[in-house]
Amino acid sequence: MNDFFDPRYPNSENLRHRAKKRMPGFAFDYLEGGCIDEIGLKRNRDLIKEVQLRSNLLEPFDKTDLGVEIFGHKYSLPFGIAPVGLQGLMWPNAPEILAKAAAELNIPYVLSTVSSSRLERISELSEGKAWFQLYNPTDDSVRKDLMKRIHAAQVPVLVVTVDVPTFGYRINDIKNGLSMPPSMSLRNVIQMATSPAWLYETAKAGKPEMQTLKPYMPKGMPVDQLAAFMNDTVMGKVDAESLKPIRDEWQGPLLIKGLVSESDVKHAIALGADGVVLSNHGGRQLDAGESPIETMQQIVAKYGDQIKITMDSGIRSGTNIACSLAQGAEFTFLGRTFVYGVGALGDKGGIHTINMLKKQLEQTLTQLRCPSVKDLPKYLVR
Repeated sequence: MNDFFDPRYPNSENLRHRAKKRMPGFAFDYLEGGCIDEIGLKRNRDLIKEVQLRSNLLEPFDKTDLGVEIFGHKYSLPFGIAPVGLQGLMWPNAPEILAKAAAELNIPYVLSTVSSSRLERISELSEGKAWFQLYNPTDDSVRKDLMKRIHAAQVPVLVVTVDVPTFGYRINDIKNGLSMPPSMSLRNVIQMATSPAWLYETAKAGKPEMQTLKPYMPKGMPVDQLAAFMNDTVMGKVDAESLKPIRDEWQGPLLIKGLVSESDVKHAIALGADGVVLSNHGGRQLDAGESPIETMQQIVAKYGDQIKITMDSGIRSGTNIACSLAQGAEFTFLGRTFVYGVGALGDKGGIHTINMLKKQLEQTLTQLRCPSVKDLPKYLVR
């Protein structure tokens, strides 16, 4: 099972097309969508495609090492599964599928605060290997209780997302009336009814809910009050001062996710963060924002010796991973591609997607004759 690879779906786009056919339209729209005109979403993809690498074909070469050590653990590959909210809405049990696949193939899986699976369940399935992504709760009691649960689950790395000071203005989600569980509009019901595989798996798994946050939600809370609950309770201030209690309460490795600028990375270092995820939330929050691939090199040059610098946003392939690492990132994360994988292939989607990316990455480094991923910056053209 660990070497499963379905040759019908050799790249992210093939998985995407298959997943689109199997998911209800509102769920696929949520996965795909960017902010407002989706300019930032397109920019992420366009700019990473412009990165060029150069082979050294006559250099001595044996084989390539894809492993990376980060936060005291040697991972088999230089990429992990990024936190994606509402995964279970897009495909039933997606967090469980992906967490198990990541643990089996020794890459990190990052569970979202707004996941459809409980923190404790994912910790159990991943044998304590899953990381956790935290929004900074407005309610101190919620934050403290969540932190206790994170400690009890022996989460190895905490990732705090800071780039959601407001809900993204996503056109299709507004038109679809997206909620968790999905609203029962006629349009949404028709989309569910015409997605039989999704409907069958959902019937088995149960309706998707925000399981990690469920203990903090008022019982019987109407669906139309969920956004207000999230805004008032879950997504609090994320300036440097408000992050200090989290840094004080968490003694393990701490990553700040959602930064793009040098000034924000400087603040993260002053806070005592161990690493940053350069990210613009996959183009879902600020349509006119910079892409992390644009600012990577200058940030690495200035702060790379002071803090771990990782990246997500716009990465869809092994080539994209190689280009991000060549720009100076020490590690990378992918979100949409892994959800395409489970949407396309269900329980086998996580393993397939990891192996697909591994094959693509290995081919790229072998063609470059690059001995290890840490050497990739030597092969960067621009």
